[in-house]
Amino acid sequence: MRDETTDAIAQRLRLERETRGWSLADLAARSGVARASISRIERGEMSPTAALLVRLAGAFDLTLAGLLVRAEAAASRLTRAADQPVWRDPATGYTRTQVFMRPDHPVELVQVTMPPGGQAALPASSYALIRQVIQVQSGQLTVTEGGDTHHLHAGDSLGFGPPADVVIANETAHPCTYLVALARS
Repeated sequence: MRDETTDAIAQRLRLERETRGWSLADLAARSGVARASISRIERGEMSPTAALLVRLAGAFDLTLAGLLVRAEAAASRLTRAADQPVWRDPATGYTRTQVFMRPDHPVELVQVTMPPGGQAALPASSYALIRQVIQVQSGQLTVTEGGDTHHLHAGDSLGFGPPADVVIANETAHPCTYLVALARS
């Protein structure tokens, strides 16, 4: 299923790659994503997962939020709720709302809803250029960061440590909504 956000991501990936003068093979080598997958994403034939987008964004020295904001071209200091880009991960079903992000501001704010039983695995490289805090708004969340596991409930927050592989999971039968605050380090 194609939508405006998927099309915007496809166009932005191609623009980021071509602006740098990279071939599909160059981006594949830098991101660890198969060249064929990148080609299918850029042509809008495949909706990328969060894990793929994190790897592609990292190759461009961007965060996932930075890549998505560039795709949505948000430039105003005010972002109305109706204008906040929402992206759905086709693999996990989680939804990600870009609450606030501007290229000239050091803080990004994202709201994520993780469906029951859903999880996202993100590599340490996605945290290399940022500091991150999450705060559970509703539900429960399990965060495994490197060798440490944290169980968060509504109102709990967690500041991430040094870059490590992270798995964010909703091990319950109810959706979990949480905020993510990111700052460039």
